[in-house]
Amino acid sequence: MVPPSTPVNMALTSAPAQWWEVLGALGPLAVLLGAIVAAVIGGVTLRQRTRADRLALAQKRESDAKALEQKRRSDDRSEWWRRAQWALDRALDDQPSTKALGLVTLEVLAHSTLAHAEELKLFDAAWASVNDPDDGERTILGSKDMTLQERRVHVAAARLRVTLDGRLGRITPDEVKALAKVTF
Repeated sequence: MVPPSTPVNMALTSAPAQWWEVLGALGPLAVLLGAIVAAVIGGVTLRQRTRADRLALAQKRESDAKALEQKRRSDDRSEWWRRAQWALDRALDDQPSTKALGLVTLEVLAHSTLAHAEELKLFDAAWASVNDPDDGERTILGSKDMTLQERRVHVAAARLRVTLDGRLGRITPDEVKALAKVTF
C-alpha cells in the first residue's frame, strides 16, 4: 500500500546571514588574496636574490681576474729571475766568450720592466767584475793588446753599464758611452 500523499508546506524565510556564514563565503577570496601576496613577496625576493647573485658573480670574476694577473706577473718575475741567475753565472765566468754572452744577456734583462732597482744593483757586480782595478792597465776601456774576445767582453760590459746607469738615474762617463757604441 501506498501512503496517502499529503502536501508539504515549505516556507522560506529570509533571515540575515550569520557572521560565520559570511566569513565562510569569503574563504576562497581570502585564499586568492593570500596567494597574490605570497606571489608578490616571492617575486620581490627572487629579483633581490638575482641582483645579489649577479653582483657576487661580477665580484668573483673581478677577483679571479686580479688573481690570474698577479699569478702571471709572479710567474713572469720568477722566469725573469731564473734567466738573470743564468746570465750572472755566465757573466762571472773566466772564459771571455761566456762572459760576453752573460753580459749581453744581463743588458737585455736590465731593459725589462720586471727588473727592479735591487736586481739592477746586482747586475752592477757583474759589470764591476770586468772592470777589476787589480788588472792594472786593463780597465773598461781596455788595452791595446786585448784579444777580440776580451774586447767583446768590455764592449758588452760598457753597454750593460750604460743601461744600468740609465735605469738607476746615474751619469755614465763619455768614454764608456763611446765604448758601448763599438760594433764588431
